[in-house]
Amino acid sequence: MKLIRFRSGGRTVRGRLNPDGTGSPLLNSHPDDAHFPPELAFGPERLPVESLLAPILPVDILGIGLNYKEHAKEGKSETPPVPLLFIKAGNSLTGPGEAIPVPKVSSQVDFEGELAVIIGRTAKDVPREHALEYVFGYSVANDVTARDWQRDKNLGGGQFARGKSFDGFCPLGPWIVTADEVPNPNALWIKTWVNGTLMQDQGTVDMIYDVPTLIESLSSTMTLRPGAVILTGTPAGVGFARTPPVWLKAGDTVCIDISGIGSLENPVGQA
Repeated sequence: MKLIRFRSGGRTVRGRLNPDGTGSPLLNSHPDDAHFPPELAFGPERLPVESLLAPILPVDILGIGLNYKEHAKEGKSETPPVPLLFIKAGNSLTGPGEAIPVPKVSSQVDFEGELAVIIGRTAKDVPREHALEYVFGYSVANDVTARDWQRDKNLGGGQFARGKSFDGFCPLGPWIVTADEVPNPNALWIKTWVNGTLMQDQGTVDMIYDVPTLIESLSSTMTLRPGAVILTGTPAGVGFARTPPVWLKAGDTVCIDISGIGSLENPVGQA
């Protein structure tokens, strides 16, 4: 099942995407709720989907750094001994089709296509073998990063969170595919194009820490709340690792496709 947040008739609706492209409203949940009810109930209406929004307003956006073997190699980085956690601020969230704003204070804005995991119920001290039972669904994300602010301490950066939390730096969507349709999140394929040029092309099998291990690790030190979104890391092929580097600029278009999930496309604009 594909679940969407969308605009229809001047209002925001949360619901199910139908095969004909219409949306059936979810009856037992507010459109801005971060979590989904255990049992989903939908109305009979088939509403026109005028525009898609980010499919969820997360309670937390939890990013994982350096979680693909080939990406770690291209950045000449050592494999983290445990999953490397950073936080993206809520202001970074944006939806499909919305412009990624290039801030005036950064000249090194990079793309990162990623599988997003949506937590469906409270998870604390979850063993790996039961971890996927806590997943509500999956989506596509772009962990946009200002590399100069991420790395350069002279900019007040030199840290992951600062470089990843600019406004609009977390496109998410176009929908959530429920977990029952994705039996193995580490058997998917991620492709990212910038202006039609293929930049990333790799399977989630290349993750250093797979999805169950991420949930086990994160839940050992923090409670994962329903509506938390985990960005599971990016494959090789990002802009900073290229010669010359490829930085996003106004007028570009980024499209990320994950097999079995869908495609997320965003233009790039100037903040």
